[in-house]
Parts: sequence; C-alpha cells; structure tokens
Amino acid sequence: MMINLKSIKTQLILYLLSFALFLAIKNKDFIFLFTALVAVISALATEAIFLYFKTGSLQITESAIITGLIVSFVISSDEALWKLICACAAAIISKHLVCFRKKHIFNPAAFGIFLTFILFGVSLQWRGTYAWHILLPFGIYFAYKIKKIEVVIGYAVISLILFAAQAFLHKYSLLNIFGYFSYFYIFVMIIEPKTTPTGLMGKLIFGTGIAILIFILTEAGAKFDVELFSLLVMNAAVPLLNRTLPRKGAQI
Repeated sequence: MMINLKSIKTQLILYLLSFALFLAIKNKDFIFLFTALVAVISALATEAIFLYFKTGSLQITESAIITGLIVSFVISSDEALWKLICACAAAIISKHLVCFRKKHIFNPAAFGIFLTFILFGVSLQWRGTYAWHILLPFGIYFAYKIKKIEVVIGYAVISLILFAAQAFLHKYSLLNIFGYFSYFYIFVMIIEPKTTPTGLMGKLIFGTGIAILIFILTEAGAKFDVELFSLLVMNAAVPLLNRTLPRKGAQI
C-alpha cells in the first residue's frame, strides 16, 4: 500500500487516527487506542485472506483500515475483543460475498457492527459522535470531495423538519434538535461512496430515506440501533435507485 496524501482515503485514515488520539487523551481512555489497533489488524487480516485467494498476493488496503477504525469508534471498549474481531471480519466478508454487479451492497462497518449487535448483543458507544465542532467542518470537506454532499443535505433537511415538528408539539427548545444529530454517523458512515447512489436525486432520496426511517423507528421505540438499521435498509435500495433514477447532474 503506497501512502498518498492526496488520496481521500489516506486523508480519512489520518483524520480518524487523529480524532481517536484526541478522544483517548481527552477522556483518558487509552484502551480505545488498543481496541482500535485490534480492529484494524482484524480488518486487514480478513481482507488480506480474501484478496490472497483472489489475486495470489498479500495486500494491505486503505479501505480495510478505515473499516476497522470505524468499528472501533462505534463498539464499546468494554466488549470482549473476540466480538470486536467478529464485527471487523463480518464487515470485510460482507464486501466480498454480499454483492450486486461486483459491488458490495452494504456499508461494511455498519453491516459488521449491526450483525454482532443482533447475534451477540454488543454494546455501542459511538465515541465522539456529538463533537460537532470537529466532525462538521471535516465532514463537509470529505462529503464534498467524494461528491456525497447531497446525501448530507437530504438527511439534514428532513431530520430538521421532523424533529422541529416534534419539538414544537412537545414544546421543546428548537436548539435541542442539533443535539440529536449523530455527527460521526452522518459525516463518516452514511456518505460511504460505494454503497450510496450515484445520481443527484438518488443521493437526496437516500439521505431523506435514512432520516425518515430513523425518526419513525425512534418514535416506535425500536430496541435495536435505528441508525445502523436505517443505513443498511437504504444501502439495499441503492441498486434500484441507481437503475431507476437519472444519473445526469450527479456531479457537483
């Protein structure tokens, strides 16, 4: 793996590593750094095995590093390491086995985390997800660079409308709405480029659909992580969105 600072994947890795180090120092949670290392090694090892059987050579991929880091941000450090390893392995396996026209369908990290949540009841921590002052500016940069800003817009607009209406009905402060947003989820997970639509309308519908599902499931009192579930549901709809909606004007 060649290090290229102009690569958006390399930049994302450096960003996530820096953010992890910041959170570990701020919260005096250095076990987080250890679990992040375990997660990255697990993802890299699983990816290397699959690629070895495909190509006959050992490879280290940036995408596996990113997947491992994301998993370590979301799953609690208190969980047994084998559950973390299972989540990373499931994430990578889904990339190679759950595909449509040679493209993986589900966000790998979301798939691995949600599957281990369902099977083993892992607790989720979502470290730093409300640190908007860090995640917002960098998130906008990454969303713009990978041309997924429309996904963020669709999600943000509908979420604001739904939660604003809820706040009005229950006489909550409108300013509290911004505290509901999981910024790590928005600016790291839902904009993953290969599992989101390519067209302008598709991206807007994708973000809108996630927001609506999260709101409905939250109001219904769902006992599972509604954010991960909603993302996976909309991931499954991406092939249909790409096929039925025009792609012209997808680039910004």
